[in-house]
Formats: sequence, structure tokens, C-alpha cells
Amino acid sequence: MRSLFIILFSVFTFHQIFSQGCCSGGSGSPIAGGASQGVLKGRQIEIAANYQYSGTNRFMTDDKDTAKLFDYLYTNYLYTRFAYGVTDKLTMSIESGYFFNKTQYGLQKSDTITSSGIGDLIIFPRYSIYTRNTEKTRTEITLGLGIKIPLGKYNDSTKVFTDPNTGQKYYTTSPPTVQPTTGSQDFIFYGFLYRGYPEKKFRVFANMLYIKKGWNSLGQKFGDYASVGLFAGTTFFNKLGVTLQVRGEWVDSMKYDKNIDMLALYNIDVRSTGSKKIFFAPQVSFTHKNFTIYTLREIPLYQFLNGTQVASQVQYTAGISYRFFVKEKRPKEVEVEIK
Repeated sequence: MRSLFIILFSVFTFHQIFSQGCCSGGSGSPIAGGASQGVLKGRQIEIAANYQYSGTNRFMTDDKDTAKLFDYLYTNYLYTRFAYGVTDKLTMSIESGYFFNKTQYGLQKSDTITSSGIGDLIIFPRYSIYTRNTEKTRTEITLGLGIKIPLGKYNDSTKVFTDPNTGQKYYTTSPPTVQPTTGSQDFIFYGFLYRGYPEKKFRVFANMLYIKKGWNSLGQKFGDYASVGLFAGTTFFNKLGVTLQVRGEWVDSMKYDKNIDMLALYNIDVRSTGSKKIFFAPQVSFTHKNFTIYTLREIPLYQFLNGTQVASQVQYTAGISYRFFVKEKRPKEVEVEIK
């Protein structure tokens, strides 16, 4: 049942962060998160996809609720992943996603801003540095080092005024809340620790994630991200998996080119960037043969946001994963005629 458990989390490795500045929002495409994944078996392939809905109308100053600066922010996102077990210890994966929409509803209807499009490409190899199996336990330690390459828009603009006399249209750069990506190349450092008890159908594990953010061409460096997730799960009837997760995360304040006015040009109040949060996520999965379907809800337990920012509120994820093995090619037999 270890495979059921790993499948459940291997799809949504990176999830969205809303808070990166007042009315500036998140890191765009999901590049940080609370998922856990080990490695596949040699010649094993995994194809997975999940749909994620995120929405919030909550604003906070430090750890207190405050007045709304816009009405509502929500996204509809599809994340896909392809992974291959090069060996029993090394797994390579390629991951990307598409935003059906990222929409910020203003306090006035005319203030609504929306966008859509592809996010980032994530190349994420993982290597198992330690595995030990006994009759009663299974232990695994996996390390990963990945890179995020931006594919989508990060400097999209919104029309703000049309001159009634000349018909000329004026635009301003949209806030990062509605940009599909940040436009920077980021490095991902990952650790995964697993302890399973097959006879009891119980497992505990943890992950650690650090994302070193890069600079984009607009002179912006979104805050580095770190998280630690703790998980405990069990299996019923050999098919139904139930897991509970608690995750703490930290986002550093944004860095920027001192010669650029971030608030005037890009709708970013740099003083209102960075956060500390704790989440709880109950998760359910069902496995039949090579397929696993799953769903989870992420619930914020504690949030401290530097300055005034839009806070996390509602996030749902549902997805499917399919695993299979590639058959090893056998060498052709050569018939030798004996005269």
C-alpha cells in the first residue's frame, strides 16, 4: 500500500501561494508546496493530472483581519506530471500547468482583472539515498534538486482608460495575483523521509522544501520559500487511503531594483510581502489496479502576513494518477544453420 500513498501526493508537488504583496498576490504558477514523493521503480512510468480551485476574499494585517482591498480572488488550474523511473533509485519528472483563469474581482465591477495561460515548466529529478526493508517496516530517504523555467506571461497588462476623443487606449501592468508566472528561474531543493508499517497499513513521513527564487527582467525577486510537512496515513480495504497533513511554510520578503517604483509600475507594495503560515489538509484516495483518484482540502490554521496582504482561505484539489511499467526489450535470437 506504500505505492497508493506515494501516488496520492506525487501529483501535486507544487501548489499556489497567494500572498506576495498587497494586491500583488502569489508566485504565479505553483512552485512551492506540501506534497511528498519518493521514487518510482525502475522502468515505471507515471502520468498524472489534478485540478485545483483556490479562492479568497480575506485580507490580513500581520495576524489580524482587515478591510478588503478588492472583492475576491480565485483561480482554476490544471497541473500535469510525467515521471519515469530511470532506475530503482533515480526518478526523473517533468511537470507543468495551465491556468483556465486567474481573476481578481475589484470592489467596483470595472476594476476586475483576469488572465489565463500556461505557467511554468518544472524539471525535477529525485534520488533515493537510503532504503531499508524488513518484515515489519519500510524506510526511505529521498533527495531532489529541480529547476523551474517560466513559460507563461509575467508582464501582462490591463486596459485602464480609453481616451473618448482619440480612442487611444492606456494600459498598466497587471498585479502578480493574475500573472500565470513570476518570470524567474527558480531552484528547488527537496527532502523526503518515509517510515511505513505494512502489516498495520500505517505510515508516517515528512518532507522539506526550499525554493531559491531568481530575478525576472522587471527587476523583481519574489521571496524565497521554505516548508516542512508532516503526514500520517492508513489504508482501509486495500483500496481506500486516508491521510492527514500539517504543514508550516515561510515566504521571505520580496527584493527589487531600487531604481524602480514597484507600486507605481507593477501594483506591488514591497513592504507587504512575506508571510508565515500553518495549514491542515485531510486527504482521501481510492486505488483500483493502476489508477488512483484523490481529493483534499487545505485549511489555514495560522497566518502572519507582513504588512497588509490577501490571505489564504479556500483550496480544493482533485486528481488522477496512472502508473505502469515499460517492458524491457529482449535481444533478438539469431538462428545459426549447422551444415
